[in-house]
Amino acid sequence: MEDNKIIELFFQRSETAINELAAKYGRLCQKIAQNILNNASDAEECVNDTYLGVWNSIPPNHPESLSAYVCRIARNLSLKRYQYNTASKRNSIYDASIDELEECIASLKDVESEIESKQLTAFIEQFLDTLNETDRILFMRRYYFSDSYADIAAQTGLSEKNVSVRLTRLRTKMKKYLTERDYVI
Repeated sequence: MEDNKIIELFFQRSETAINELAAKYGRLCQKIAQNILNNASDAEECVNDTYLGVWNSIPPNHPESLSAYVCRIARNLSLKRYQYNTASKRNSIYDASIDELEECIASLKDVESEIESKQLTAFIEQFLDTLNETDRILFMRRYYFSDSYADIAAQTGLSEKNVSVRLTRLRTKMKKYLTERDYVI
């Protein structure tokens, strides 16, 4: 079913909307949650909470891209659950991808204001605009969707080593990009 028809079902408050959303984006939400949480039951709970979050927010919201909207909700819920689960522990899958970016970006815990956070977001979006399609895909798959090198390699047809090298170069390039814009690393 087309995204606009699913959104229309949400506006009509039809429970069919959730079934259609689950059929179209359930696997994607599950993958995002599983990559972050590394726990099937927690991931499933986050996916169900995602459906509830979409139900509660459409209407009044009318997203331009339903897939991006749903992914963002799933990712945010998974990150909240991850923080709750790992208050004093470490989860190597998600932490590995975040640790790779740590040398390029100051910790969000150290950012003192909302404005600085928004500025960093704008800089990263601008940086992504400078990349070719393959590099953007690699960056987003690793640092937004938290995919492993093996998963990214399978999706892109590149070797794991090539993915690793390209991501290392992208982090270096991003660090230089941010430094040139006077972002304190």
